Amino acid sequence: MDKINELASYCLNCKVKPCQKGCPLGNDIPEFIKNVKEENYEQAYKVLSKTTVLESICGRICPHMSQCMGKCVRGIKSHPVSIGELEAFVGDMAIKNNYSMDEEDVQATKNNRKKVAIVGSGPAGLTCSAFLARNGCSVTIYEKYSELGGILRHGIPDFRLDKSILDSAINKILELGINVEYNAELGVSITLEELKNNYDAVFIAIGANIPWKMGIEGEDLHGVFGGNALLENNNHPDYEGKNIAIIGGGNVAMDSARVINRMGARTVTVIYRRAEEQMPAEKKEIEDAKREGVNFMFQTNIVKVLGNDRVNKIECVKTQLVQKEGETRLSPVNVEGSNFEMDMDFVVMAIGSMPEERIINSLGLECDRKGYIKVNENYETSIKNVFAGGDIAGTKATVAWAARTGREVAEYIIAN
Repeated sequence: MDKINELASYCLNCKVKPCQKGCPLGNDIPEFIKNVKEENYEQAYKVLSKTTVLESICGRICPHMSQCMGKCVRGIKSHPVSIGELEAFVGDMAIKNNYSMDEEDVQATKNNRKKVAIVGSGPAGLTCSAFLARNGCSVTIYEKYSELGGILRHGIPDFRLDKSILDSAINKILELGINVEYNAELGVSITLEELKNNYDAVFIAIGANIPWKMGIEGEDLHGVFGGNALLENNNHPDYEGKNIAIIGGGNVAMDSARVINRMGARTVTVIYRRAEEQMPAEKKEIEDAKREGVNFMFQTNIVKVLGNDRVNKIECVKTQLVQKEGETRLSPVNVEGSNFEMDMDFVVMAIGSMPEERIINSLGLECDRKGYIKVNENYETSIKNVFAGGDIAGTKATVAWAARTGREVAEYIIAN
């Protein structure tokens, strides 16, 4: 506890609360930390519970430096307050001591017995379910796998999120009286029409885990994989003694690189077309990958995957960063004549993901040009009382942003 007290005491309890503004969920960070300072851990949990139900999870895996901690006043001249560690501590204490979430809302809405179907149990689905249940709604989660968690279970490696912690957090949410239908996949074993007929509202939060393609030569060769699919399905080839290229600079690229590196690869090289300081991955994840032996090549772009029927080499080109008119971010431009080849056995594309076309087409919902479900400002789709959020609606791809959409959908359903 001495360490936690020390971390909490470092907070200045700013009245303007810049850290709260940096949190996608709007957690009242100074207030919960104030309660931690006073060793009133249950009250700290109740403060957080007003805006989140994923304390143990977000405290561990959120990109804190690009969100709350990046706004911390302490970070201007020194290091910021360890907000993530303190949040995880409070979440763990709540599980350990069985603290209850603030149930004032339930008392105020005893007669609110709306029936709501939640399709998908990632951060958006879990958060939406919890806030609905806390406000008296009857909630059923439909999950295509035999366990809940979505990307938290199938996309985050164990070394970043211990699955026993995830299980405990999910169980705490289910204790609110939420029903679950396992092995129920939208467009396969259940239809949107059935859900619409049986529920007052439907929230679709099934994620978007089909990897984007670059459209380069050789991308369809054996040995080219999508990072999202590898992490979700955990269906890895034998990397022992092999050379692997990871294409991309986000957290999926870092997770893929670190997982594969731990599985006996000879070399793992992250290839990113911009500079290191422009990588969207959390700085800590980049540093952890480097420390574990992952190689990095910056301002480098892959242009071809070479081989007969399977990957044998890749062709890359160096890039230079230029300021294009109308754009704030520097853009990478290939340097003519700088092409070179590298021996490679596997290539993992971690450049983003999109919804599964087969599922989307079965829903009859309006989509945008990238295949994401179109929603209005209330996350309502082209069909009344059918909502969508998280990655399937093109939300910013972090756990906290997905959770925020789930909470806001719940608030709208409750109010209407």
